[in-house]
Amino acid sequence: MVSAPPFALVATDLDGTLLSPGDTVSARSRAALARVSAAGAQHIVVTGRPAPQVRHLLMEIDYRGLAVCGQGAQVFDAGAGRLVSALTLDREIAETALGKIEAEVGEVFAAVNQDGMDGLMLMEPGYEPSHPTLPAVRVGLRAALWDRPINKVLVRHPSLGDDELVAVARTVTDGLVTMTMAGPGTVELQPLGVTKATGLALAAEMSGIAAAATVTFGDMPNDVPMFRWSGYGVAMANAHEELKAVADEITSSNEEDGVAVALERLFGFG
Repeated sequence: MVSAPPFALVATDLDGTLLSPGDTVSARSRAALARVSAAGAQHIVVTGRPAPQVRHLLMEIDYRGLAVCGQGAQVFDAGAGRLVSALTLDREIAETALGKIEAEVGEVFAAVNQDGMDGLMLMEPGYEPSHPTLPAVRVGLRAALWDRPINKVLVRHPSLGDDELVAVARTVTDGLVTMTMAGPGTVELQPLGVTKATGLALAAEMSGIAAAATVTFGDMPNDVPMFRWSGYGVAMANAHEELKAVADEITSSNEEDGVAVALERLFGFG
């Protein structure tokens, strides 16, 4: 008789977690995920990147399942190449939230991810992307950011650190948007109540899998909600201290195949 795997669902963040530098997945990590699948567990990618910015990467690693994208605003069927769920951030609310942040900390620079599979990343003057390899379009005025529906806003401050910016912005935008930090230089405004946990919960429900049967992997504060939702959370050695504080386990860094190291132990792979 074949024993059931310890978890029915393995949910992994991408940047700083499953991905090595250069946006690659190591051979060891691929092998561990293949063995997880063979054992009967499902793998779901959960990323802050919107679907248009991740679809080609998923194709390269032959990923065909559901992927939670855009900080939980999108559920993307990679095999079918289509969105099965998508939420948008009200553009008037987004503009109001930016105004409240600037009233408190001075000028900030913003970018947006547009809704849909053909959505672009638009950046206003002064905004410098933290991930310069991802495609983006520079616009001349902030008003151009609101031309089409969006799923999130990215915000940078010329001098404040990420933690300080999030703390202030979260206070002044309470009740308007969800604020999170997704990586170095990546502070984001999402639709109110939308997190990686809400997106993962929807994808897990579609797959008939409970939270308690899920193990999650991540490295940044935006992964905190899905750690709290899941049965077991594994933080990378390179993770932000806020995530480490709520993790059940800390594994090796993403450069040292931390996801594979933990899966090999949790699933009993020799």
